[in-house]
Amino acid sequence: MLSIIHRSGILKVVINIVIIFALMFSVGMSVALGAVDIQLSTVWEALFDFDKDITSHQVIRELRLPRALAAAMVGAFLSVSGAMMQGMTRNPLASPSVMGVTHGASFVLVLMLAFFPAVSNLGLTFASFIGAGLAVTLIFMAGSLSAGGLTPVKLALAGVAIGTMLSSLSSVIALHFQLEKQLGFWLAGGLADANWTSVKVLMISGLIGMFIALSISKSITVLNLGEDIATGLGQNHFIIKVFGIITVLLLTGAAVSVAGVVGFVGLIVPHITRFIIGTDYGWIVPTSALAGALLLVLADIGARLINAPFETPVGALTSLIGVPFFLYLARGSSGEGKS
Repeated sequence: MLSIIHRSGILKVVINIVIIFALMFSVGMSVALGAVDIQLSTVWEALFDFDKDITSHQVIRELRLPRALAAAMVGAFLSVSGAMMQGMTRNPLASPSVMGVTHGASFVLVLMLAFFPAVSNLGLTFASFIGAGLAVTLIFMAGSLSAGGLTPVKLALAGVAIGTMLSSLSSVIALHFQLEKQLGFWLAGGLADANWTSVKVLMISGLIGMFIALSISKSITVLNLGEDIATGLGQNHFIIKVFGIITVLLLTGAAVSVAGVVGFVGLIVPHITRFIIGTDYGWIVPTSALAGALLLVLADIGARLINAPFETPVGALTSLIGVPFFLYLARGSSGEGKS
């Protein structure tokens, strides 16, 4: 059956349409469920027949809808970032959280909160981009300096080491400047503070990042076969990697600035997507975006309902799924195979 799906463009379209409907339904449920449950009919009225004098309409418009949209975009961005990293490095373990990119973003965010506490949301977003870029630079430098050059295994080890180091430094800075509460939010991951400003930041970064990702998706498919093959086919893999890294920085930086470190979404979703629809990144990128959005919206619903009225960090829920999946991949991967 899977081999039929891999060859059929129509079935891939059908799968994406099914995910879109599931995503729309889950966003509706995310808006309806919470400390006070709201009927779906009220959600519909708030969206298409808004009355500012009705409290439930205000709650939906100002709190729950931006949160649900932010969750969908963060999930989509992390999933596409993971897909791009796995395609570029041919490393099945690559993802923004495993490779330390999200920890780099949170590290610079903590620095900004420590030394520039009045920084705006836009400033925090740029800081997140810079932190993600810092982590990527350090990871590639550490991996490249090792004997034998940069391999997928060394890249993963460098990512884990750099991510751990940046996370430790963040803890030290947070303790010194008494930022434990803010650091706890970034490391645990959550969407409680998402608002319309967050949605705007995500939309701007997402439009640019997703456009680049879709534009180079076919080239990533070729690059995933190996640099020698890509070069033989006349592809400049250096330029493709540069654009791929820019995509990861834009999408991961924006996601971390809004939701903190939400781990393993970028690891799990691309693998499941690749298993179902095949290895063509022209399909993997958009399908991962939709599936990632669906996963994080559902995780955010669970985070609010598991221990209501208190919230469970959404990063803890994704880790419950992601850690066993990571161990399964690590056990079955030789570290040199393509993703």
